[in-house]
Amino acid sequence: GQVVESGGGLVHAGEALTLSCTASGFGFSHYAIQWHRQAPGKERELVAGISSNGNGNLLYADSVKGRFTISRDNTKNTAFLQMSSLKPEDTAVYYCKAIMGRSSYWGQGTQVTVSA
Repeated sequence: GQVVESGGGLVHAGEALTLSCTASGFGFSHYAIQWHRQAPGKERELVAGISSNGNGNLLYADSVKGRFTISRDNTKNTAFLQMSSLKPEDTAVYYCKAIMGRSSYWGQGTQVTVSA
């Protein structure tokens, strides 16, 4: 199985961007989804999380609360990260992770660059 991120790009501060995470080869609807990011010279950090059915509590890092929204469409095996009011400090490679117990799948990442 695998997950593939898409939707990254170069935007100006204040603009919005939506990332997608499309899964294949495993039971996507049984897996929780997390979005992580890693900026140059920094450790990878958890940005947002959503339960397998999307009806549980949503998780957000304090730095993105009120600006980012995580969602999923299990009929399309896809999760999303809607990002608004982007800041230069949001610049990073964004990774999608599908996780169920000790089973997990990481994507290759998609670059998001926010210019001032």
